Amino acid sequence: MAHSLSWLLRNRSLHLGRSPVVMGILNVTPDSFSDGGKHFLTHSAVDAALRMEDDGAGIIDIGGESTRPYSSPVNTEDELRRVAPVLEALAPRLAIPLSIDTSKATVAQEAIERGASIINDVTGLEGDAAMLDVAIGSAAGLCIMHMQGTPQTMQDAPTYDNVLEDVAQYLQKRLEKLIAAGIERERICLDPGIGFGKTHAHNLQLLQGVSRFLSLGQPLLIGHSRKGFIGKCIGKPEANRMAGSLGVSLAMARAGVHILRVHDVAETVQALKLFEAAGGLETSKEPSSEPCGGEKANPSQTPAIRSA
Repeated sequence: MAHSLSWLLRNRSLHLGRSPVVMGILNVTPDSFSDGGKHFLTHSAVDAALRMEDDGAGIIDIGGESTRPYSSPVNTEDELRRVAPVLEALAPRLAIPLSIDTSKATVAQEAIERGASIINDVTGLEGDAAMLDVAIGSAAGLCIMHMQGTPQTMQDAPTYDNVLEDVAQYLQKRLEKLIAAGIERERICLDPGIGFGKTHAHNLQLLQGVSRFLSLGQPLLIGHSRKGFIGKCIGKPEANRMAGSLGVSLAMARAGVHILRVHDVAETVQALKLFEAAGGLETSKEPSSEPCGGEKANPSQTPAIRSA
């Protein structure tokens, strides 16, 4: 089981306890695989983020470029035009951290200046040569993900000798390289990249072997929400995938994963709260004194945020 960790972000520290922090997905794009266009307008995105915070999200992850399989790349100016007004509107209103989901250094820098405290890069800081300097200079928290190929090629023919070990070794090497470059270990979160250059079978192997990634000793993020492997697993590729996503979330909570990146924040937070209250977390040695319905907030669903 994973032990409690603190993730050092820009100007704050996020405590990661026994129940996962829920990262709410806010796609301000017209073409994301699950919710493309839903929050494309700034006012709609802002309202959605405020609802997610009220529903119990511990982080909001804002993205202006879809990374779904075979998506079309977006230029820097268009990506900034999408995310900048949302960040400017949310930064003074949200108490929880904002994350920018981008692989472009210019977008990351502009997002940090507008209040983001996390850079979530699907390329593991390898897609833009300038991203490392931004990461070092901004002192932001970093989420380093594994992806085989690019969004335009990653699902053509994903191949591994041993997917669990190959991905774990990649993350270990990236961790070591970033630390050697001057980034504090405490700032780095790892993500095995569910659905990014993996088959249905690969995704399940990664989830079943998630303890391998926890053994690396860093905060661990899993982004499984509404992805195609869920439809394949239940035998209905076009079905609503929320219930399947919740099932994976509970399995990851039991395994000790620190952060769950999801579309359905309210449902995930409620499921995790009842999962813990009913004794679902192996780390629970004693029943919570006030598991449900009390006036005090459940600490496992309200991550402690401290100024750095």
